[in-house]
Amino acid sequence: MSEQESGISIQAQAVSPAWIRIERARHPQRPYPMDFIERVFTDFSEIHGDRAYGDDEAVACGMARLGTEEVLVIGNRKGGSTRDRVRRNFGMPHPEGYRKALRCMRIAEKFSRPVISFIDLPGAYPGLGAEERGQAEAIARNLLEMSRLRVPTISVITGEGGSGGALALAVSDRVLILENALYFVITPESCAAIMWRDAAHKQLAAEAMRISAPEVAALGCVDEIVSEPPGGAHTDHEAGAGLLGSVLKKHLAELKAMPVEALVAARQQKFRNIAQFYTEG
Repeated sequence: MSEQESGISIQAQAVSPAWIRIERARHPQRPYPMDFIERVFTDFSEIHGDRAYGDDEAVACGMARLGTEEVLVIGNRKGGSTRDRVRRNFGMPHPEGYRKALRCMRIAEKFSRPVISFIDLPGAYPGLGAEERGQAEAIARNLLEMSRLRVPTISVITGEGGSGGALALAVSDRVLILENALYFVITPESCAAIMWRDAAHKQLAAEAMRISAPEVAALGCVDEIVSEPPGGAHTDHEAGAGLLGSVLKKHLAELKAMPVEALVAARQQKFRNIAQFYTEG
């Protein structure tokens, strides 16, 4: 079979159920984290800068209200227009973005305010400048500090939750995922390029990786799947935000009822147990 014929046969393959979810998670009209924040919360007051290098415009942090509860909200910004996307680095944080988020989490802890983070990113920015400024250290520091924050924490995967870049904002008491969102260590395209040396096998990779909401929930990586409007959150932003807001209020009420020591101990135990499995010889 010629290379051209091979390409045609790949294009002619039926779209797998796993890939349909990926297309929904990446839909251009799908609400981004800030779209949810604007609809679910009120009185959002943004905090800028990491007090070390600069203000990463890919990450937004600020105090807000969820109903009557005062909380800290964190979300990555992806931008709408091409110019905004470049300005926001397509939603991929630099180390200063993670350091800004951590600075704000410590402020929230000081004033006993719960932390709620929204995540839709394929991964942290892997550029040379980010690595020179300590990208890996910034992510690792967030993992450590989030595991012992003495306030309730909730993370929501709204679109793509990719690798350590997502996990750096998701070491929380409750990790929620939208019905059509994804949680993965690597994108299907990159996985296919590594495993088969051909990104055209992305659908096969998506099936094998088990990255959809039901699959990661079955693995214990998330605590609840949040329903979306029929057809996906991109079909009705207001309804999608309404469904998510109700779930957030429920979980926040449960977490606030727990003593702080029990809260932190349960969080740490949860992440110690994720992905453990045993086999018999």
